[in-house]
Formats: sequence, structure tokens, C-alpha cells
Amino acid sequence: MARPFLSVIIPAYNEAERLPLTLIDVDRHLAEQEYSYEIIVVISHSSDHTVEMVKRFASFLPNLKYIALSENRGKGFAVKTGMLAAKGSYCLYMDADNSTAVIEFNKMLPYLRGTKDEKYDVVIGSRLLPGSRVSPPMSLSRRLTSGISRIFIKLFGVRGFTDTQCGFKAFSGETARSLFEAISTDGWLFDVELLALAKKKGLAVREIPVFWTHSPSSRVNVSQHFRSFKELMRIWARVR
Repeated sequence: MARPFLSVIIPAYNEAERLPLTLIDVDRHLAEQEYSYEIIVVISHSSDHTVEMVKRFASFLPNLKYIALSENRGKGFAVKTGMLAAKGSYCLYMDADNSTAVIEFNKMLPYLRGTKDEKYDVVIGSRLLPGSRVSPPMSLSRRLTSGISRIFIKLFGVRGFTDTQCGFKAFSGETARSLFEAISTDGWLFDVELLALAKKKGLAVREIPVFWTHSPSSRVNVSQHFRSFKELMRIWARVR
């Protein structure tokens, strides 16, 4: 059997402070695995020195690559750019703050490899399934706004998943290219369109529990949840 090759996509916007430890952790874990790998950081146009920092890291991490975008079109656009540049037989995207560590991919790999009777095209992490762990617990306001968002996503986006917005999702390489060529959502809700298209194409999707570290400096806020409603309506119309 050919040795697996994993492409890890990390979207970054003004992440000069949080990204260095993430890159060190990702490279350290992947260097110990049985598979080959590449790390692709896609940097949306930032006002800090994220680009310069990643350039320095690329000089001593041979598996690290980066794409510097000339504008900030949103997380979805950054992930799509990285996925379409990836060469892996498997592709994973994760958050720059390392909320879910890359080692959790080892739980996903058996489902992607599959058996004669069971094989999945997409495996996604969930913070809400039994067996998931969130540390420290989210604030009450964050839980409320996230709960409201999940209701709207189920009504107007996609059903059948406990946690569409967890930023830790893996694909077979062929599936990743097919899905990301098709999506048009550049912003925060690109995951919803991605999963809706996967269901529409009849792809096999597995949801698994993951360990997720809640960052107090999370970029997702209450206003972003409500601004996303218009984008959700556009996704609803397009997918149907």
C-alpha cells in the first residue's frame, strides 16, 4: 500500500502571535507519523508581520509552504486556495490557534482509508458529540449565540450534523478538490456550503468527537453570527 501523504491547510489572518507555536506543534507531531506531509499556510492580507514570520519558519521547516494573498476575502477563500494547491492523498484544514491539535487526525485516518465495507470521503470533527472535550468551557453568551446559529444552519443550511463549524475537517484528496472547486462562499459559513454540497453529491461523511481548546481570543463574535444570516440565505438558495 502506498504511503499516505497528508496536506494540512492553515488559514491565517493577523496570526503572528498565535501561529508560531501551532506550526511547531503541527510539524513535531507529523514528523513522528507513518505518513508524509506538507503544511500550507494561506495568509490573508494582514496588518501584522504574519508573512515575515512564516517565511522565517519555512527556512527551517522543510515541509512548510505558504501562500500570501493580496487581500482578505475571508476564511473560506483562504481554505479553498490552500486545498486547491494541496498535493496530498488526504487533506485536512485546521485553525491557526491550534484549537484542535493535528494529532486528532489520527482518529480520522482509519475512516478515510476505510475497509471493504465502510469508507468515508469526508471526516469532520465535532465539539458536541459524546466523547468530545472542550476546555475551558465556553462562556454562556458564546454557547447561546452558537446554539442560535446551529438552529438557523439546520433550518436554512444543512442538517444531519451536530457541529458544522468546528474548524477541523479532513477529506480524501480527490474529494477535497471536487468540493472546493465547487463552493463559492468566501466567509465564515463556507463549512455549511461544503457539507451541503457533500450531501448533495451523495458523499459519505463521518462526524467524530474531538478535543477542542477554547481560545479567549477567538475571532468569532456575536455580531459575526448575526451578520452571517444573509450569507446563509445565499447558500440556501444556491444549494437548492
